[in-house]
Amino acid sequence: MVAGSCRAQCSSTASTPQAAADCAARSTPQNKIATLDASHPCSLAELIDIGEHNNPTARIAWERAKQKAESLGIAKSEYFPVLAGVAAFGDSRSINPFPAVFVPKGYTMVEVPFVQPEVTLDYLLFDFGKRRAKVDSATAQKLAAGANFIQINQDVAFQVATTYYNLVTAQERLQAARETLKTAQTTQDAAEVQLVNGRSTMPDVLNARAETAQAVFDLESAEGDEMVARVLLSEAIGVEPTPHILIDAQEKAPLPQSLTLTIEDLIDRAIASRPDLAAQAAAIRAAGDEVKSARADYLPRIGVSASAAQTSIWPTSDSGRLGNASQPTWSATLGIQWRIFDGGVRKHALREAESKQREEQDKLTELHDHTTVWSAYIGFRTAVQKEHAAVALLTSATTSYDASLEAYKYGVRTLVDVVTAQRQLAQARLSSVAARSGLFLGAVDLEFVTGNLLRNQPPATVTAPHEGEK
Repeated sequence: MVAGSCRAQCSSTASTPQAAADCAARSTPQNKIATLDASHPCSLAELIDIGEHNNPTARIAWERAKQKAESLGIAKSEYFPVLAGVAAFGDSRSINPFPAVFVPKGYTMVEVPFVQPEVTLDYLLFDFGKRRAKVDSATAQKLAAGANFIQINQDVAFQVATTYYNLVTAQERLQAARETLKTAQTTQDAAEVQLVNGRSTMPDVLNARAETAQAVFDLESAEGDEMVARVLLSEAIGVEPTPHILIDAQEKAPLPQSLTLTIEDLIDRAIASRPDLAAQAAAIRAAGDEVKSARADYLPRIGVSASAAQTSIWPTSDSGRLGNASQPTWSATLGIQWRIFDGGVRKHALREAESKQREEQDKLTELHDHTTVWSAYIGFRTAVQKEHAAVALLTSATTSYDASLEAYKYGVRTLVDVVTAQRQLAQARLSSVAARSGLFLGAVDLEFVTGNLLRNQPPATVTAPHEGEK
């Protein structure tokens, strides 16, 4: 598949949720929005690459992965002591009453300037697994963010691929409308000639002219649809919407024709590779760790705190000289903190964490629904058969129209027969376009629902040479 060969954000390293999270943590998305070269036809791979760097949803997922990586660092930091430096500078003046027998004024005035640089240490020694649970929860959330990052990239790639093939379909429909107009004009010319030769009637000519007018109308509609498809594609890749975007439609690209995996293998690949399942599994682990953290709040915390300072003072008094001092001072405390009663805060926090854990488990059960894989599998097999039938239909309709037109020129068929064959040919052309586009979209959808878009695993489909190629 073409989509699988493009270069996504962190695609060289982000093959797993862990690698995606690490890559997003050390990278910063570009703020500059890409612009398109109006003269360069973009391939699907180039469009996906542009979309993933410009699409706001992908950029949000990138930033969330960075935030979860920082949250893990914060959780790990709780294993380290908190060391703080404090410097106090001050001056105090106080009045101390004193017997008048000794001090005529009945008091002494004491002023004490001081300087006290100090270092404090707080270190949690043991908390019965609360920090470990918080680190495990943050690790699981980081993995979930990495998996979500991959999922968002795949969502963007699928959206761009879908709008790309819709534009390809619109362009092919436009070409089919042009060919249908030529066919209608040929039929009208034949009717005009037969009228001159006396082998046709004016109603036949008017009928042929009406078919030509209808073909002109269909052509105008097809041109409008093609312009709208261009705008939608430019919007999907995150650039300014424009109808002037050029694409490499790869008209000679080989068509997907058969599956390389059975439905059982496709389901197994989806379970193993789908990033949304990996994200949900990580969310369950994070919820379980939150439960452990809530339970740890019922147990005591053991910590140590200490401080060391150099205290310098040089007091003065109006009643006489006082001694100066500059001595080291320190303190150390080993403490045990155990909450005995908190009004039910811990109980409700634990119940909330257990409820969230059950919720995440139910979400995973819901995601394990294999309906989407089966639908994509059946859709692709149906698209292959429809493409084969469309080729046969187009060949038959072309032969039928050519034969009817030739017979009409010799007077052995009526114009009604020619117009009927013309309409069948026009419908066959549209069916061929829809079948070819549906086949590519079916292959993209199959890779998407099994989690293989932008991944390095072998594709689930094999291609056959384009018609006319070996």
